[in-house]
Amino acid sequence: MPTRALAMPPIHFLLAILAGVLTHGCTSLKTTNTARSSTEQLLISNAVDQALDKIDFRPFSGSAVYLEEKYVDGVDKAYVISSIRHRILYSGARLVDKVEDSQVILEPRTGVVGTANNESFLGIPEITLPGMLTLPEIRIATRTQQVGVAKIGITALDPKTRASLGTGGMTLAQSDDTNLSIFGVGPFQSGTIRNEVTRSTSGPAAFTRTQIPVQVAFHSPSVPVPAPAVTPPAAVEYTSAESGDLSSDPSPDTVEQEAAGGDAPQWTEP
Repeated sequence: MPTRALAMPPIHFLLAILAGVLTHGCTSLKTTNTARSSTEQLLISNAVDQALDKIDFRPFSGSAVYLEEKYVDGVDKAYVISSIRHRILYSGARLVDKVEDSQVILEPRTGVVGTANNESFLGIPEITLPGMLTLPEIRIATRTQQVGVAKIGITALDPKTRASLGTGGMTLAQSDDTNLSIFGVGPFQSGTIRNEVTRSTSGPAAFTRTQIPVQVAFHSPSVPVPAPAVTPPAAVEYTSAESGDLSSDPSPDTVEQEAAGGDAPQWTEP
């Protein structure tokens, strides 16, 4: 039986395989983060909102309220103050800038505004055996949790008598972001942060009410700019060719005297 020789593959095919083995591609993407993570800021703002939602500002409806801000301190101070102002206005009261113009003085204070975190797992911890032998850590399930806490106190005063309007009090709230991973799969998120994000980005809250134009355009002012005032020209005056004095006009006697002599007046000469 005749034998058939095996056909050799083309040279360019071998070169392609060799190039694929010896070379490889690599892509890296550089990203940056803010100094404070969005999760931390959401935890604090969510805890502040929960704490202020427990305060009833409706008794101040229709009153002039002065908000004393000097007792509010700590992280996200601006958000705490602005949230209180919002709720005062929402209750029907109005804010004033001076104590003497107010009917109620509100003094909020912050006890705690901050975050904390904890981590736990189910599995076998790292074990070090004699002879410098170490068994690695084995995690079956891992749970991480970060919480935000806000403790806010508030009191109301009469601006004239400085007497307390009610007992005031303290309000405390906690937000949380919990993540669970099982055999490295996850995380499965739960907590008040997830609930707020879902509630604020789905359903009626997801509809766009207004949209800023993506192109910049301007219109001319509706009130016309007044034209600059025009200064009228000075009065024209004639002078004598000989004297050059602006005020040397011929008197009537001189005109009659020169006319009697038959000569033209000097002031008419060029």
